[in-house]
Amino acid sequence: MKKTSLGRRILGLIKLAFSLLAALYLFWTATLIALRYVDPPTTGVQIQRWVESKFSRVPYRKRYVFVPLSRIAPDLQHAVIAAEDGHFYHHHGIDWEQLQEVIRQSRETGQLGRGASTITQQLVKNLFFTTHRNPVRKAFEYTLAPLSELILGKQRILELYLNVIEWGPGVYGAQAAAAYHYRTTAAQLDREQSSRLAAILPSPRRWKPARMDDYSAIILQRMQQLAW
Repeated sequence: MKKTSLGRRILGLIKLAFSLLAALYLFWTATLIALRYVDPPTTGVQIQRWVESKFSRVPYRKRYVFVPLSRIAPDLQHAVIAAEDGHFYHHHGIDWEQLQEVIRQSRETGQLGRGASTITQQLVKNLFFTTHRNPVRKAFEYTLAPLSELILGKQRILELYLNVIEWGPGVYGAQAAAAYHYRTTAAQLDREQSSRLAAILPSPRRWKPARMDDYSAIILQRMQQLAW
């Protein structure tokens, strides 16, 4: 009798876990559908930074102005794609070719190599999760990225990404980044400024565009190779 009771409890917990998981995916799917038409007022990462500021008691000012893709300089769009996801227009959310290369390099060196996250995966992370790394979040990214591609499409993904990512302490999106770093608008950014802004994305709260000479030069070279 005890074994039967225990088995029922385990089965009940499994059913509950699947129900919660299904509810989560239903929520994420509904949110992605809404994001086809509505600009997000905030994101998971933005909420994370606000919470962190409360615990650290550091003053926090949020700079976040959403602008359409047509008001973001093509040079910045191209620079970010060249820096973050060169195969952006050729994959469906996951860059399997790049992922295999990272795995190969990790096996050869015996160390965990750099990530192979696509712009779509990074958007999913910014919208729904935080910057904290863990295998569970990564698993969700790999399932939500193709779903995001299906629902949103490439142009809306790029528009959302360029508007929500961090570009400095409390600085989110291209418009706020252009004003904060260069006292201009996202539409008026030139090629050099764009490459330097793209260069700080791996560590936007520590790195400064003015100091990114080497990496910005690499990004400009990649843009040229991609005929941009």
